[in-house]
Amino acid sequence: MNKNIIAGIAVTAVFVAAGCTKRSELIPEAPSKFTPDVTLTTPDAFRNALEALNPSVRFEFFGDSAPLLTESLFTDAAVDGTTDKTTPAQDLNIRITPTANLDGDDYNKIGRYWYGWYAGIKDANVIISRIDNATWASAADRNKVLATAYFHRAYRYYRLVHEFGDVPLVLKEEASVNTSYYSTQRLVILRKMKTDLEFAVANLTDGNAKGDISKGGAAHLLAKVDLALGLFDDAIAACNVAINGPYKLMTTRFGINGGDASKNVIWDLHRPENKSIAANTEALYVVLDRENLDGATPFGSQVMRNCCPMWHNGTILTPGARKPGMSDAVTAEFPLTLMYGRGIGRMRPTPYAAKYIWTDNTDLRHAPGNWINMTDLVYNNPALKNTNGDPAWYGKKLVEYTPANVNQVFLNGARDTIRAWFSWPHYKVFIGSSQYATDKYWSPPRGTNTDWYVFRLAETYLLRAEAYVWKGQTAQAMADINMVRTRAQAQPLTDAGKVNIGTILDERQRELYWEEPRKTELTRMAYIFAQTGIPAYNGKSYNVANFSTSNFFYDRIMEKNDFYKNPNVITNSGNHYTISPYHVLWPIPQHDIDLNTNGRINQNKGYAGSELNVPALDKIPG
Repeated sequence: MNKNIIAGIAVTAVFVAAGCTKRSELIPEAPSKFTPDVTLTTPDAFRNALEALNPSVRFEFFGDSAPLLTESLFTDAAVDGTTDKTTPAQDLNIRITPTANLDGDDYNKIGRYWYGWYAGIKDANVIISRIDNATWASAADRNKVLATAYFHRAYRYYRLVHEFGDVPLVLKEEASVNTSYYSTQRLVILRKMKTDLEFAVANLTDGNAKGDISKGGAAHLLAKVDLALGLFDDAIAACNVAINGPYKLMTTRFGINGGDASKNVIWDLHRPENKSIAANTEALYVVLDRENLDGATPFGSQVMRNCCPMWHNGTILTPGARKPGMSDAVTAEFPLTLMYGRGIGRMRPTPYAAKYIWTDNTDLRHAPGNWINMTDLVYNNPALKNTNGDPAWYGKKLVEYTPANVNQVFLNGARDTIRAWFSWPHYKVFIGSSQYATDKYWSPPRGTNTDWYVFRLAETYLLRAEAYVWKGQTAQAMADINMVRTRAQAQPLTDAGKVNIGTILDERQRELYWEEPRKTELTRMAYIFAQTGIPAYNGKSYNVANFSTSNFFYDRIMEKNDFYKNPNVITNSGNHYTISPYHVLWPIPQHDIDLNTNGRINQNKGYAGSELNVPALDKIPG
């Protein structure tokens, strides 16, 4: 996949028949038998082209150091837990620059998002621009394909404008090199996407094959765009399309494990085998990824590797003789890596996400078996059984550390707790349906291929609740939040006067771990506060004029993220955790700015090069 916007947009797509191509030059390839002129001429060819758009949504959830990790660590909910290297995105003030490595497993995936979204836009534009090259059986058939392509383009632009702000708006296929791109205002882009999504909602249907774009899925995305534009009544109307459609929250047992009395509906909802079955009425948009499908993610999802703690790295000691207490061997008497996967602690949740928001002991999303605490594990290192080991502790549950004993039970004291000791939502990240995980690629298992939710009806309720909060209708907001809470058997909220945007963010964190792009949504909310002047629950008001220096995004993170707000937290490699207000938007990769020799792709304020910015376009480029 070409790693710059100019070549990525300009080179005529050959994805229809040949998949992604990799190029390093800014020169269009010579025409071949696989060009759209030849292949994209029948309705079936257009439908096949649409199928190629789903993997370029799927990419952010899967793989070692999956891009969603980068989204998560720019939030209140997580940091990068890699403690044995200096390069990860931890000291963001130092590491996140336009010329830094923005696409590496041990760095961050900011660049991967930039290139990936524009590659998808390019492919969608090929379909949109050539839609009338085929003879369609009916206008409805044509419009359904066009509506799906509109959805995919709108999804990517929704993400781009809340990751990078003002960006180039490209609405047609380009067959030659263009080095004259200009940034377009975020609101101009969103208004165009709203128009396209309204067409999509009008022309898509529900009840499609799983993995296809539905009317409900398009309405869900439209609601997000409406919120971003400050059109709260429109957002409510868009949510109603999905909520009043054929979709329902899953409230009863179903699917694989549905007869296992030791499990519950929350467990069922997140089994890989259940996400795309007909009985699942909650799924609005699912990306498919299975071991037996062509084009499956190489080496699997690796979700457990990203999200589970690295308890097996030799730093957890027995509290008696201080012997290494843990083993990752799949042959161990207590095979913890088979039971939970072999994590390396990349996605380190904050105490806010893992502890502080869980005040209700009836909530199935944090119930024993669904949510795993470190004290649920046992000291399983076979060497403990030896006379020179610590046999009294073998097979016993881990001892909870305290400030008083942290140096006794960890090799390097508190520093090891960053990566090796935290709780996690087992029901979300465990890739398996029996007691033990299986993995086609890795032993110990990291997490094999699996379908994944992009949009669920639970989030639709939370989007509608958010719209009600912005309108000051907190009783209606509370009712929608309670739809999600009561399904999880959490106690319903009862005081509408206490419902605010913080309430929405808390419930989103409980419900949408490793589903929502939380940085995107937090930046969207920060923009709404700045655009409307509505006071935040913290008593502050914001404006667009100084958005890069004062915004809700930063204030929320510094309120909730104990890593960023505590300068004394330090990793084993010597990194501190830092973040600044200007990180509300990511840097545009300098490589693409430099290649755009006849135009101006603006750099975001706070980063080197922003002093060269010109006014972004205030209308759709001709």
